[in-house]
Amino acid sequence: MINEPERICSWQHAWFLDNWVRRAIHNPDRIIGKYIEKGQTVLDLGCGPGMFSLAMAKMVGEDGTVISVDIQEEMLHILRRKSEDSGLKSQIHLHKSGSDGIGVREKANFALAFYMVHEVPDKAGFLNEVATLIKPLGRFLIVEPKLHVSKSSFEETVEIAQSTGLILISRPKILFSRAVLLQKNSG
Repeated sequence: MINEPERICSWQHAWFLDNWVRRAIHNPDRIIGKYIEKGQTVLDLGCGPGMFSLAMAKMVGEDGTVISVDIQEEMLHILRRKSEDSGLKSQIHLHKSGSDGIGVREKANFALAFYMVHEVPDKAGFLNEVATLIKPLGRFLIVEPKLHVSKSSFEETVEIAQSTGLILISRPKILFSRAVLLQKNSG
């Protein structure tokens, strides 16, 4: 459900997913900083080499948790090394998803799917599972690359996400991207 090998960005391109240029263009503090608080549990879906996971770990602090999810064990190994080197290992919980689902049980205050939903073959199944993992009033930010995802395809993803009961709150402006911020109902 998460990704199929032929649809995903290979771990061998991890350097492209986390480098100083990418961090300048898609600065995690600017993009997600306003949605995350100390002590929260957050999900980084399709975390790759961990550019957002590491930033999230600083945001949630020592009492918070980042659940970094990827289908590629190699990406998780890269993130494990980075989290150890940066002293953030205790906040980051690595989780290898299966092809049939995310497989996480913890509920999150915030979830991020950055440049990965277009890689998912079963969007409805994926978005339904994410909706079950978000706490009441929790938020879910979906960001997709304009280069790979047409406006109509993105709007289809937004409709599927809304059909799970998530409510569209805003459409953040993110360079070279299409984005939507959703929230789970309080009840």
